[in-house]
Amino acid sequence: MTLSLQTTAEYRRILVDGVYYYGKHLVLSATTCNDQLLSLDAINQFLKTLVVRIDMVAFGEPLAARFGSGIEEGISAVQLIETSAITIHTNDQARDLYLDVFSCKGYNELDVLDFVRETFAPADMNYQVLMRK
Repeated sequence: MTLSLQTTAEYRRILVDGVYYYGKHLVLSATTCNDQLLSLDAINQFLKTLVVRIDMVAFGEPLAARFGSGIEEGISAVQLIETSAITIHTNDQARDLYLDVFSCKGYNELDVLDFVRETFAPADMNYQVLMRK
């Protein structure tokens, strides 16, 4: 049996300025969101719709649960996608949202930002996009 290794270009398929990357990772924080942030159903629907908006393929249903108590209570959720995962963590009391979108398939981060604004109406958002080699 002979095994061959893939070349970098074969599995690193996001090309930016002549450099191939394995994945794109959006790291977003949104503060003082609306009441949608408190709803497990709304978080699940957000994940399902986001997958479609950024042209990904969901692997199963989202998994979401409420954890913690008092000032640490919030929701943690994950949606596996064929090319990686989307994760959410929230804080109920502060109404803050922490979102990560990682995929080895390219996507437009502005679509994610717009959808967060539409759904959760945060007072403020900041984000970084990391290109992972």
